[in-house]
Amino acid sequence: MIDRIGLVTDFGSGGPYLGQMRLLLAAALPEIPVVELVSDLSPHAPRLAAYLLPALVAKMPTATLYLCVVDPGVGSDRAVLRARIDGDWFLAPDNGVLAPMLARAGKALLHRVDWRPERLSDSFHGRDLFLPLAISLIRGQPIEAVPLAPEQITGWGWPGELAQVLYLDRFGNLITGLRAEGLSKTTQIRIPGWVLGYARTFCEVPPGTPFWYCNAFGLVEIAVNQGRADALLGLQAGAELEVLGPAPSA
Repeated sequence: MIDRIGLVTDFGSGGPYLGQMRLLLAAALPEIPVVELVSDLSPHAPRLAAYLLPALVAKMPTATLYLCVVDPGVGSDRAVLRARIDGDWFLAPDNGVLAPMLARAGKALLHRVDWRPERLSDSFHGRDLFLPLAISLIRGQPIEAVPLAPEQITGWGWPGELAQVLYLDRFGNLITGLRAEGLSKTTQIRIPGWVLGYARTFCEVPPGTPFWYCNAFGLVEIAVNQGRADALLGLQAGAELEVLGPAPSA
């Protein structure tokens, strides 16, 4: 059973794309809530989205269908994936978006979806392909699909973590692909021109000071107290960073 739909896209909050998808879903499935989990992922960057996705869905309600449309290969021969992972469903292009999710899954069922609608635009598969697939899945309608092993998808074998900036939020904070649980409070993060130390939260450093901390998703986040880390440090999504050992003693 699927109780709700979560939209995960790089479409942005404005424009017609999410609006058309939400309106069509409301018409076809008025009883199913549709929630924009995130709509401003870094454009054309499925690898960055892939490492953020497990953290985004970790504390969300089960029985959710996630439409994950970060799809720079739209219109090509890239495959479409359907996965059931630990009580949730995912629809996504086969471009690595689901690879970390599947690698960490306790239980997963994976298929390549071969069905295509009679009318399919070359550039908006979110509306014309993923959305009707979601509707069919929720209605329990048969969908032409082929079982896959996780090892067959794009991105299988990627490292467990990614030492890059995944996402820039509206405050200028930089979410990375590093899980904070494996780092100590003496760990330092090096970026070009800076070496950043740890703080538990913003108020533990003076205003204007950059630092790293464990964010609410369990990931390493780079921030500036009462400032913008992206502007001060000159970083954007995709920027690389390096994890250093304990800080040297004074």
